[in-house]
Amino acid sequence: MDEATLWSKLRKIEALHAGTTSDGEREAARLAAERIRARLAAQRTEWRDIVMSYSLHDPWKRKLFVALCRRYGLAPYREPGQRRSTVLVLAPRKFHDKTLWPEYLALSAELEKHLADLTERVIREAIHDDVSEANEEEPKGLPEPGP
Repeated sequence: MDEATLWSKLRKIEALHAGTTSDGEREAARLAAERIRARLAAQRTEWRDIVMSYSLHDPWKRKLFVALCRRYGLAPYREPGQRRSTVLVLAPRKFHDKTLWPEYLALSAELEKHLADLTERVIREAIHDDVSEANEEEPKGLPEPGP
């Protein structure tokens, strides 16, 4: 999968969570983000903000989550002394449950798939073309000498 395909998929995921059916073009993604920010503002008038705590150990997924929060005008933070994996966000619970977390999970899955494909391709092309997992059984004898 190339970067353009990935970007298109990410925009479509965002459009899906914004409730739009338009194509995944840059303008549609911008409008989708605006709709989500408007939904958050409306929910803040109906529901009180609460501090949501997230534990994201994978640094790439944490970066994605923090960027997604910032995109919607949320200010992710960490209390002094908390682990780097902890991210706190002040937002209505409904926004977390219906928008932020489902969108994060969809984006994270897509990025994880892209990174796995990229890693496999780089290893196959630069190191060795057999990228299968290690065998579960111990070899019966010494391996044949390589070239």
